[in-house]
Amino acid sequence: MSRDYFDEPIAARYDERWASLAEADVVDPTLDFLAALAGTGAALELGVGTGRIALPLSARGVRVHGIDLSPAMLERLRAKPGAERVGLTIGDFASTTVDERFTLAYLVRNTIANLTSQDRQVDCFRNVAAHLEPGGHFVIELYVPELRRLPPGETFHVFDVSASHFGFEEYDVATQIAYSHHYWVQDGQLETFSAPFRYVWPSELDLMARLAGMTLSQRWSTWTREPFTHESRSHVSVWEMAS
Repeated sequence: MSRDYFDEPIAARYDERWASLAEADVVDPTLDFLAALAGTGAALELGVGTGRIALPLSARGVRVHGIDLSPAMLERLRAKPGAERVGLTIGDFASTTVDERFTLAYLVRNTIANLTSQDRQVDCFRNVAAHLEPGGHFVIELYVPELRRLPPGETFHVFDVSASHFGFEEYDVATQIAYSHHYWVQDGQLETFSAPFRYVWPSELDLMARLAGMTLSQRWSTWTREPFTHESRSHVSVWEMAS
């Protein structure tokens, strides 16, 4: 079982601190991409959180079910308009099952990295395969590890500096873990959050997919289908379940 790092203190400010992720220019391309793959079928969101994607995708007519480990995050989702249309299950998305089959399963915004071992990530692919209909699709949005941007011998990569937030990753290349550290100034007080995430390369994900009976069908740099290249800092990958 994974540890729940997104407890009440984090959930209480989650939507406020990451408000930019809910803006239309971020969300709409994601919805367009996912809705096209879901078609007339149902979608399973792993790590549904407070519903940033599940709620507007449901509003487009896609039947969505979400799994999340954090009761505090799901409490926020349930309080939002349209939440009654989204099925919810509390649990570890690497192993929690739903008595339903889907044409689409998806993990957005680096959520696969919440599983901090290779075995758990492999379990996730197998769990998704057990929920997908033949020919269904599994989508992951994930950053490309920033190892190329680390100076020789260094292990820290700063990803955000602002008046209210300082964030950096601490890489442990021996264990393939990046510890994400956040420092916020909120109402004159310093708040901190640190958690481990297992970074994983696209080729490693492809192998996990093959082990679960899926094959890569698409890989883009962004939700708007920009080409994935050696300079891309993120990817949106799609694997298809065998028919």
